[in-house]
Amino acid sequence: MASLGELTAGIAHEIQNPLNFVNNFSDLNQELIDELEDEIEKGNLAEVKQIAASIKENEAKIQQHGRRADLIVKGMLQHSRANSGEKKETDLNSLAEEFLKLSYHGLRAKDKSFNANFKLDLDPTLPKVKVVASDIGRVILNLVNNAFYACADRSQSTLNGKASLVQDSHQENGYDPEVIVSSRQTPNGIELSVRDNGPGIPDSIKEKIFQPFYTTKPTGSGTGLGLSLSYDIIRAHGGKLKSFLKKGK
Repeated sequence: MASLGELTAGIAHEIQNPLNFVNNFSDLNQELIDELEDEIEKGNLAEVKQIAASIKENEAKIQQHGRRADLIVKGMLQHSRANSGEKKETDLNSLAEEFLKLSYHGLRAKDKSFNANFKLDLDPTLPKVKVVASDIGRVILNLVNNAFYACADRSQSTLNGKASLVQDSHQENGYDPEVIVSSRQTPNGIELSVRDNGPGIPDSIKEKIFQPFYTTKPTGSGTGLGLSLSYDIIRAHGGKLKSFLKKGK
């Protein structure tokens, strides 16, 4: 019950922030519209144009924060729907390859300047396992997206210190971004790993990264639900999701 209370409080806090922005900018626009009508009556065209520009700018901010609230709600719905499918015999190697390429080409579709190397190191003798393929695929996609994001972050950090997929991923001298997805059979079961040579994550936040709404990304770039959802999916499959955080090289 304590964990549920913390999660509920987290949801309320995260949704309240963008909703506050939406409400504030909506109120401001109401005032600006009143001013706009007055200036129209006066025939002050220059002032009308200036107020209209302010309204347009506020509308863009309302859309931005509305979308963030929408992402948070969709993330929570994914939590509630996770692991509801049927477990079937699945080739994890094929699943890993499919979602690695899906992640890369998805990011390239959003930003043509994004570039990074990626490769597969898969155990060909890996047996099929009973999993909900769509859920495990979602986990792989989230982990790989994060890995590519880390590479892009390191690539352009020497320019302005901000995480972004906008800059070319080969801008840092001597740095060749790379994401590796590997699989292997161990005495304890099957291990699937996603590794990148990005900037890494400090040990000080290692225990926080699987908490709902915790994110290292800038505001608006992530909901902080991806790793939390992935953690729950893997746990529901009887597995473990661990982080081995080392400085990228």
